Amino acid sequence: MTALSQDIAAELRRRIDELEQQLRSGAAENARLQSELAVARDRQSAGAAILRTIAASPSDARPVFEAIASSSKRLLGAFSATVLQFIGDELHLVAFTPISLEADEGLKSSFPRQIADFPTFALVRDGKTVQFPDSEADDVPQLNKELARLRGFRSVLFMPLMNRGTTVGMISVTRAEPGAFAADHVQLLQTFADQAAIAIENARLFNETREALERQTATADILNVMAGSPSDVQPVFEAIAANANRLIGGFSTAVLRYAGGAAHLAAFTPTDPGGDLALQAAFPMPFAQFPPYQLVADGTAAQLPDTELEPAARDIARARGYRSMLFAPLVSEGEVIGIIITTRRATGAFGEHQVRLLQTFADQAVIAIKNVGLFNATREALERQTATADILNVIASSPTDVQPVFDAIAESAKRLLGGQTALVTRVVDDMLHLAAHTAGSEAGDREIENSFPTPLTSPGIHSRVAQSSTIAFRNDIETEPDVSQAVKEMARARGYRSIIVVPMLREGVAIGTIGVSRAEAGPFADNQIALLRTFADQAVIAIENTRLFNEVQAKTRDLQEALTYQTGSANILKVIASSPTDVGPALKAIVDSACELCDAYDAAVALKDGNDLRFSAHHGPIPIPLEKWPINRNWTAGRAFVDQTPVHVADLRDEQTDFPEGRELALQMGHRTILSVPLLRENESIGAIVLRRNEVHPFTDKQIALLQTFADQAVIAIGNVRLFEQVQARTRELAKSLDDLRAAQDRLIQTEKLASLGQLTAGIAHEIKNPLNFVNNFAALSAELTGELSDLLASASLADSVRDEVDELSGLLRGNLQKIVQHGKRADSIVKNMLLHSREGGGEHRPTDVNALVEESLNLAYHGARAEKPRFNVTLRCDLDPDAGTAEVFPQEITRVLLNLISNGFYAVAKRGSENGPGFEPEVSASTLSRGEYVEIRIRDNGVGIPPEVKEKMFNPFFTTKPAGEGTGLGLSMSHDIIVKQHGGTINVETEPGAFTEFTILLPRRSNFSDSNRG
Repeated sequence: MTALSQDIAAELRRRIDELEQQLRSGAAENARLQSELAVARDRQSAGAAILRTIAASPSDARPVFEAIASSSKRLLGAFSATVLQFIGDELHLVAFTPISLEADEGLKSSFPRQIADFPTFALVRDGKTVQFPDSEADDVPQLNKELARLRGFRSVLFMPLMNRGTTVGMISVTRAEPGAFAADHVQLLQTFADQAAIAIENARLFNETREALERQTATADILNVMAGSPSDVQPVFEAIAANANRLIGGFSTAVLRYAGGAAHLAAFTPTDPGGDLALQAAFPMPFAQFPPYQLVADGTAAQLPDTELEPAARDIARARGYRSMLFAPLVSEGEVIGIIITTRRATGAFGEHQVRLLQTFADQAVIAIKNVGLFNATREALERQTATADILNVIASSPTDVQPVFDAIAESAKRLLGGQTALVTRVVDDMLHLAAHTAGSEAGDREIENSFPTPLTSPGIHSRVAQSSTIAFRNDIETEPDVSQAVKEMARARGYRSIIVVPMLREGVAIGTIGVSRAEAGPFADNQIALLRTFADQAVIAIENTRLFNEVQAKTRDLQEALTYQTGSANILKVIASSPTDVGPALKAIVDSACELCDAYDAAVALKDGNDLRFSAHHGPIPIPLEKWPINRNWTAGRAFVDQTPVHVADLRDEQTDFPEGRELALQMGHRTILSVPLLRENESIGAIVLRRNEVHPFTDKQIALLQTFADQAVIAIGNVRLFEQVQARTRELAKSLDDLRAAQDRLIQTEKLASLGQLTAGIAHEIKNPLNFVNNFAALSAELTGELSDLLASASLADSVRDEVDELSGLLRGNLQKIVQHGKRADSIVKNMLLHSREGGGEHRPTDVNALVEESLNLAYHGARAEKPRFNVTLRCDLDPDAGTAEVFPQEITRVLLNLISNGFYAVAKRGSENGPGFEPEVSASTLSRGEYVEIRIRDNGVGIPPEVKEKMFNPFFTTKPAGEGTGLGLSMSHDIIVKQHGGTINVETEPGAFTEFTILLPRRSNFSDSNRG
């Protein structure tokens, strides 16, 4: 029993031990399962978080990489985790978990690295998972050891990131202790790697889609610009540059075109002002100095990864601020016609998609160039057709005058050939005449007009074309070796470098030329030459049409001319019949009709007056500034009068002409051609009729015969009036005597009035003078006493307030006395001048040499001014007419007038000199001029002038603008009375404030005063 019990107890204990063991195993399994569940949940949560990050960042994988690195480190219990990406042959760090500042900086500075530097990375790139259980093991590469020591880990696991069978990067996880990574950890890291690959693929697809959309949008924008600018490629270039720079992510983009052996800057994206100026200043650049020209010469794109390695690009790259360049050629029909250049601040090669994109923009630029070329060609063709039609319209609307056609041809040729100027010439009698030209610079137009007419034998290109009837041109006058220096200088003066001239041919012979010049050098296109030939043919058609039309019209004009001549003669006979007592209307009708019917600029009738021919009638714009001219054979009217035959001169300005006085008159008056016909009465010359023209244009035989008819009619009119004038002559003489007697009586009455007024003025002045002297004397004495009173009070003891009041009153009293003295002196001066003004004409009234009187007065005034002010200086000028002669005057009175006017002039120039400073040159001039029965005296100064409001009052007594004490206001009043009232003359003034004043005196040579004395 005891033994059984022991056995049962042992079994029970065994059973209990088994149950306890099972219980312990179940708890362990439960704990294991709980742990695995927690790990699974943790991994699931991390995977979900990464997927959310992928969804939230479709265009950028970097946030996903950072989430994967963080989750990998945490779930694998790692020391650190990193995510790296393969770009080309380099490995780039895209995410990592931080350890320490120093270690983190060391990690970042280790990338990007060449894959070849890390053999381990090369294995991973082949798609293998690599791990180093101990980074210090002998089989671990040295670079991996150094990186492990830098970061502080001992074991590492590298997991490749695969995308469509290609390794695009890797995830690395490290631990601080050595040892291999468990299989489930490797599997977990593989899951993270798959998620990273998904993020990379998503970002790639998203970015490719976005880039495609951006490219389509940019293409649409450029196409819109093309549509909106069919005739100008510049806006398209600017749009291409801007879009290319934006889509490629460039620093700057430029579009260049090839022309004339050089690259020309067409458009660019701006950076900074200094860099932009450096870019613009570098172009145009010859191909020899433009390395990209050879880079893309084969029509393919090229790159410059680092501008520092290329000396030709280094300077401008530094100025602009970039380091790498991409070049895409503009290829049209197999020829490179330009280039697009995009730059970046960073070094390195551009991606293949960027190269393709830039080439697409280059192709769009070529399309734009072709479109613009086609558009402009179509427009030019339309413009040429329009110009041709316009010229034909002008020909149709102007059958009698070819000038509008020439003007239209010149304008159209200049515009359609892009010329600087165009001109048309005509061949007339072996001379080439200018028919039309377009307006340019004033100097160039003057040079063109002065070059014609010119002989056909002259060396000019137009003469050569007119002589040879063949086209001629110069592509560059400055560089072509056979161009003379004279032609080069003429081209420079007109401002052109190239020229083309075509003949206007009629039956194979040149009848004119059409030429177009351009400011730039270069040949003319074939279509331009053909167009100019078309214009030449149109000009010939217009000339021929006009010639035929004019031949038909000529006969009609002959008939109309004969009728007009008969009508003109009949009208003059009517005037003669209606005015038997006055030859004036008849002569006026004759010169009017002669000028009109003989196509003259003017007509004049000169009748015999003693030994002169006096001009008695005139019609037309040419002036005749003389009343008569001596009868002699040195001028045409005089010779016609003497020789009693018509005199016809084609050009009076010709130095070979036998009319010296006539030539002098022609030079003065501006006429060139002249016709003079004598007026003959009973074989005696009584005058001449003259026709003139401003240009060299001889009169026809018909016009000469018609003028002789007008001369006969003038003789008839003069004969009719002569008898009446003989009867009237005595009546006029008696009427003149009566008029002279009445004038003398009026002068005597005026003299008596002046004498009475003078006596009254003298009495008043004498009465005023004595009390005025007392006022002046006592005012001066009071001023002195006031000063003495002030001196006495200065030593007296007075309160300060009293002394201040006394000083103030003394000052006021002294100032008032000074004003009384000042105005008293002025009143005294007025009284003295009143006495002078009241004097009767003093001295002897006698014939006096006017020139001597003027010259003496000028010298007296100058020396008087110098005596008063020794430093006074003025330039005196005399222009005395030798024919001024004598005039009957009171010499002393005229001298008073001249001294007053000259002194006023001295005052005016001195005042202007004080205002203008030392640069002003004062000048006073005196001149005389014979006016027949009168003599003219002028006194002129360049002083301050007289304002209009002063000029109206200047001859009024007592009116003056001078300061108190310097003028009385009686000088000009006395001068006016002496000239006008005493001598029967006139005095006038012309002035401009700030410039000049000129007094003009007109004195009769013989005054009625002497008549009254003799009477």
